Amino acid sequence: MVVTAKIILVLLMLFMVFNLMRALLAMLRDDPNKPSMTRYLGRRVGASALAILIIVILLATGLLDPNPRPY
Repeated sequence: MVVTAKIILVLLMLFMVFNLMRALLAMLRDDPNKPSMTRYLGRRVGASALAILIIVILLATGLLDPNPRPY
């Protein structure tokens, strides 16, 4: 279960980077016929929220152990 969740989180991170690059290209081109930059940035924010939700669920269920305090 934890390995699957970690794979999903890595894929979400790659999806975020991909959408960030697409937003950069949309900003540089500024073509009114193509989707705007905010569409890609919105997808990135949604993926970030989903990643945080998955991490919180894994921490709450005890499947993922947080790092111990350094002191």
